[in-house]
Amino acid sequence: MTRSPAPGAMEQNPLLAIVLMSSAMLIVPVMDIIAKYLSADLPPLEVTFGRFFFQFLICLVLAIVTGRIAGLRGKQPVINYLRGVFLAAASLCFFTAVKFMSVATAISIFFIEPMVLTILAALILKEQVGIRRIGAILVGLLGAIIILRPNLAEIGLVSLLPVATAFLFSFYLLLNRLYPVTDGLLTIQFSAGLSGSLMLGAALLIGNLAGYEGIAFVMPSGNQAGLLVLIGLISFAAHGLVVAAFQRGNASLLAPLQYIEIVSATLFGYQVFADFPDGPTWIGIALIIGSGLYIAHRERKLKKTIQAVVAEV
Repeated sequence: MTRSPAPGAMEQNPLLAIVLMSSAMLIVPVMDIIAKYLSADLPPLEVTFGRFFFQFLICLVLAIVTGRIAGLRGKQPVINYLRGVFLAAASLCFFTAVKFMSVATAISIFFIEPMVLTILAALILKEQVGIRRIGAILVGLLGAIIILRPNLAEIGLVSLLPVATAFLFSFYLLLNRLYPVTDGLLTIQFSAGLSGSLMLGAALLIGNLAGYEGIAFVMPSGNQAGLLVLIGLISFAAHGLVVAAFQRGNASLLAPLQYIEIVSATLFGYQVFADFPDGPTWIGIALIIGSGLYIAHRERKLKKTIQAVVAEV
């Protein structure tokens, strides 16, 4: 689970943008699969900490090697660190969810995020939401209910964690609307890695000192430590691919490609854990994807209408 708007702009290259975005969506579930595998022996909090800590180290090493250490502070450090806090909290919810449910199911539920974002934008930013988008939101939420129904019965409230992930990520995107990204990729990744590591590390320390079961630090084996490093590398690479894609292609072109993540998560999940969504779950997935695509379509039309009005003025 990783997405981010792109700082800066480059020459448009739609084909390359599609390749970059598709590549990112194919490898992101690998990170989630590894997190699920590790969470059998390590607390999800520790796994999430590993993701952000090694992402932070990768960025720091690259900055030192390339001589860009001074630029890591960024133009809006407080906002950048706040972004990292939202991402870390969202990742913690998601990695905890996949400990108990399949990665494909968790990702599918998470994709109610466009609906949640639309609702929050209307409530907080006072954006106008027409009856068509409201209808799409209701259809998408129905899809989520269909997917959640058996999971709520089997594993309880933990199945709502992907919903919490969607809300946290939506707040992250709202923050980006209020404070557009002005720093480079390395600075953004470093800030997220640092703030995420500090927040999750503090929680891990408190849990360890208090002896809370399921939170206390567990010394990873050599193989587990290597997989934690790999999670950090995948996070860094996937984020970079998404940013590079959005620098070269329009959001309207790339947004539908994010649903490739469900397909790759299903394939990897089946190969590693023999998890495969049942019939009702696929119906819920179809409703969520259809709703998300329709909301993106309506927002694109609205944006074009606003641009046309502004041009006439």
